[in-house]
Amino acid sequence: MTSTDTSESADSTAASGPAAAADSVSGLDPVVGLEQGLVVLWRRVRGLIRDRAAAVHPKLDPVCYPMLMMLRRADAVAMADLHADLGIEKSTLTRRIDSTVRLGLVERTPDPNDARARLLALTPACRQRLSELESVHTEQWRTRLSDWDSTDIRRLNELLGRLGDSIEVHDG
Repeated sequence: MTSTDTSESADSTAASGPAAAADSVSGLDPVVGLEQGLVVLWRRVRGLIRDRAAAVHPKLDPVCYPMLMMLRRADAVAMADLHADLGIEKSTLTRRIDSTVRLGLVERTPDPNDARARLLALTPACRQRLSELESVHTEQWRTRLSDWDSTDIRRLNELLGRLGDSIEVHDG
């Protein structure tokens, strides 16, 4: 299946949406429906992340893309902070950092507060590339949500935050 096929199949089921797909699978239990809907949504989001990672650098592993997004929000980040935010093993994080350093996307700099530690930052070229892509991605989301009311989008943001908090409290 090509990425175009993936997008077309996602678009063809978008009318029913993950929640509707979940209800057809789960019957009346909304919690089971939620889980099924999240599975469908997760599959689609993974495709988006894969495409976005490739747009940053053709050899960028998609699992590194969320790390780049976190680094984009700050000038420099300690590995410990990145580890806490991503919630992955330190050895896994180190491999991801090494990979992005080799690609010229991330750089390590000495931590002025701890001579033993290094801070991580996006390279200027990576920061520029992500800035260029931001407007493209924003426009894609505007197109996808063009038939949504802004109140619904705000409510979805609120509910996603609440769901994330519930997952973290009970599972994190």
